[in-house]
Amino acid sequence: MAPLIYRFAESLRQLLVCDDPAAIDACWEQERLETVGWQALGAASGGTDPALVPVLDEVDGLLLRLLDRVPLIARRAERDATRLVTFRQPELERLQHAAAAALVAHRFGPAGLAAVAADPEAPLARRYHAFLTLARLHAATTWPLFRRYLVPEAHHAFVGVAAEAARYYPARAPAPELVTLFDEIRSDVPLRTFLSPRILGSLFVLADRGTLPFYRELLVTGHTDSDPERCEVTHALVMVRRFTGAVAPSSKFTDRRAGGVAGYLDEAEAVLAHARDALHPVAVL
Repeated sequence: MAPLIYRFAESLRQLLVCDDPAAIDACWEQERLETVGWQALGAASGGTDPALVPVLDEVDGLLLRLLDRVPLIARRAERDATRLVTFRQPELERLQHAAAAALVAHRFGPAGLAAVAADPEAPLARRYHAFLTLARLHAATTWPLFRRYLVPEAHHAFVGVAAEAARYYPARAPAPELVTLFDEIRSDVPLRTFLSPRILGSLFVLADRGTLPFYRELLVTGHTDSDPERCEVTHALVMVRRFTGAVAPSSKFTDRRAGGVAGYLDEAEAVLAHARDALHPVAVL
């Protein structure tokens, strides 16, 4: 089966012949362009196969042509172009940055991506997608770059990628640094809401027994949520049980010996295990 990137290229070619906002919108929906685009670029960003360079180069060029064409169509359409300018154009910009990052990965590998990510003159979204693509490749040489971003002062999107990338470097023993990062953002509720699932997701994969005291404390002080991936107490319960073999007292369950608790933790652990290789990109403008 041909990679999805070829279908994405064909969808972009069809979009390029549209000459008004309504036609662009109809084609966009029919081709499921946004979904197909991100799936295609996500898959293409997971390797460095030179055979994909021509189609990635074409996708990058098609997106650039669309970004040149869309403002002209919007100016002609005036009031009918609100949706095109507000939603479609920014999404095309993000897709183009992601396509450019994938192209760099296939042409120049991790070293090329690291150069883009570190370039202060590059657009933020371009740097972000290069950084995200580095995380997908998780080359051994790029850990120092990720480690540099495990600080709350960095841009939250980059901290999130670095926190998730840490799971791929168990030999570097990053668990203590993730715990330190969590402690540093603990009182910042918006940042904690964003970073906590990413930090805890990596700690779940790393399974460092040295984090047991951290999890014991989180049993009582952690935030709760119906989603196991976002529930800090559930993470703590799962990990403490993994390390000790027992269900610990927590703020989530008044009776830890109740019949449904063990089953809930089994299901939660399966959810967390299923997401062990997931990366969670965000929209960066």
